[in-house]
Order: sequence, then C-alpha cells, then structure tokens
Amino acid sequence: MTQNRAALIFAWALLAPAIIYVLVIVAWPLVETFRLSFTDASLRKTTNYVGWRNYLKIFDRDFLEIIIRTFTWTFFSVLLKMLIGTFGAVLLNCAVPGRHVFRILTMPPWIVPMAIGIFMWGWMYNGQFGMISGLLQRFGIVDGPVAFLAYGNTAYWSTIVTDVWIGVPMVTIYFLAAIQSIPRDLYEAAWTDGASRWMRFRRITLPLMGPAVITMSMLSLISTFNSFDIIWILTQGGPSGSTTTMIIDTYATAIGSKKYGEGAARAVVICIFLSLFCVAYFRMTRKLAAAEKT
Repeated sequence: MTQNRAALIFAWALLAPAIIYVLVIVAWPLVETFRLSFTDASLRKTTNYVGWRNYLKIFDRDFLEIIIRTFTWTFFSVLLKMLIGTFGAVLLNCAVPGRHVFRILTMPPWIVPMAIGIFMWGWMYNGQFGMISGLLQRFGIVDGPVAFLAYGNTAYWSTIVTDVWIGVPMVTIYFLAAIQSIPRDLYEAAWTDGASRWMRFRRITLPLMGPAVITMSMLSLISTFNSFDIIWILTQGGPSGSTTTMIIDTYATAIGSKKYGEGAARAVVICIFLSLFCVAYFRMTRKLAAAEKT
C-alpha cells in the first residue's frame, strides 16, 4: 500500500508541471476571456456586467459578413494547400536524379521568418515597383501598374496566395512522409496486375494517405482560421474591410478600439468554432479507425 501511494505521489509530481502550465497558460486566460465577454471592459476604471449584449452585437450584418469571409478565406487557402501539397509530394517521391535537392528547395517558404516572407510578398504586390506588376506590364498583359493590395478582390486573393506559399512546404513534406510509409509491395503487385499510374495513385496512395490528409487538413484549418500576421502586415484588413477576418476584427475591436468586452466576446466565438472543428476531427479519425479495423 505504501509503495502504491509513493508511486501515485511520484506520478502526480511528474504531471505537476504540465498541470500548472495548462491551468496558468491555457485555462486561466480562457476563463478570464469568457468573464470579460459579459462586461463592458475598456480603458475605463469601472467595469460593468452587461449580460449578453456583446454577443448580440455579433449578429449584426457586418460581423456575419466577416464570419462568411473568414470561412471562405480559410476554405480556399486550405484547399489549395492540400492540392498543391499532394501534387508536390507525389513529384518529390518520384525516382528522378536530384530529387533530394528539390526536397530541400521546398523548405525556404517555411524556414524564412514569416514577417520577412510577408514583407517580400507585399513588395511584389506593389503597383509601382513590384515584380508581379512589372512582369505583367512587360508581357503586355496589363497597360499600367497594378496595385494588388489596393482593390478588394485582388487584395483578398493576394492574401490567400501568400498564406498558401507559406503553408505548402509543411503540407508537402508531411504528405511525402505519408507516401513513403506506404509499403512498396502494394505498388509492385498493382503494377504486375497492369494498373496504370493513375489507378495506383487512386486505389493505393490516396486511401492510405487518408489519416495524414485528415490530420494535416485539421492542423492547416486551425492555423489558417487563426492567421493574423499575413493579413495584418499586407492589408490590415483593408481595403474597406475586404480582407477583414474574425481574428483581425477581434484584434481591431479589443486592441484598436480598446473595447475589451466586445473583443472578448468575439474571441469566445472563435474558440467555439475551433472547438467544433476539433470535435469533427476526432469523429472523423474515430470513424476512420473503425473502418480500418473492419
């Protein structure tokens, strides 16, 4: 009995740092954010309880448009990352000379500090001296300078392109590892039976990449949904709010306008959406595991 108690105490001692970390770094800020969301907290010294008023403001037309924009921005960005990452992983897995060099060359967008990479894209999007506008004029595609970040539609897609450029390397390397973990015997058997490259890819590679695709899609979804640096550095949510997502709006409300209560309510809504994503992910992985057992 004494040994069991000693083992239990030792186990709790090992878990104590992690528990303290979760309580102080994760749980307490979440609880405090939830509490502030029911107040009119601002720079004023007095803070009053306002009930659900901050949440009711969320359902106005402007914020609903921001929610829709956030989901569409996330959808297109994640979709492009998955498609390009899958295509790149298949190419990097081919037995061609110098493939190790190409694998190394895929890493710079991920290795370069994010702020530097975003500033680089901001320079390329510039209408007066940007590289993209210059190339379009040189090849006669446009007549004059094109300021991509000055117009809503082009700014929207420019931020997506930048996010995809930053996120594709991680997706590619992750999918490459998943492809290389597939037993080669399966491909050899399919090749012996006369299966084409497309059939081998559709019948072997894609199904066995399923767990990796689901996991990376969820990680990319959470990261993209919470993406702040790219949009803020390039456009700060403009022009005219065309690139304002939920995280940008939350920052502008809580930090820019000093409306901490309203900003906290928006942060809670973001947390709810991300929690729903996680629940969907766990259900998908559970169903996938059950299908593999059967």
